[in-house]
Amino acid sequence: MSADIHDVPKTRIAEQAKDRSVTSTAKCRILICILLFAVSPAHAGSCEPSIARVQARVDAAIEQNAGSHGWQPESLDATRSYQPTPRSLATVEGSYSHDFTAALDSLDRARDADRIGDIGTCKRELARAQAMLR
Repeated sequence: MSADIHDVPKTRIAEQAKDRSVTSTAKCRILICILLFAVSPAHAGSCEPSIARVQARVDAAIEQNAGSHGWQPESLDATRSYQPTPRSLATVEGSYSHDFTAALDSLDRARDADRIGDIGTCKRELARAQAMLR
């Protein structure tokens, strides 16, 4: 009988350890579910794919317009080996015809609105950027 008495505490300890591991596993599963549900709405309403499409259209328009005016004098930035960016090209090309910097500014505002979850402002700024390309 004394052997049975010593076995009882070991069994309780094993059961308690098993309960703790189950509880930890359950807590992890609940936490994962909460995180998944919290992330889903933010991703569902994102303007990011539309921003990427409009950015590609603006970049293509800038590139297309960049070569349409023939050769121009080399800028100071070019002589210093700075790589052109869409904004620097837009600044130069905008003086000839389209105002590409305004389209890029609209895209920046759309990204800011998307970052804070303001989908209405994001779509409005995207529409402005697209209108400037016409």
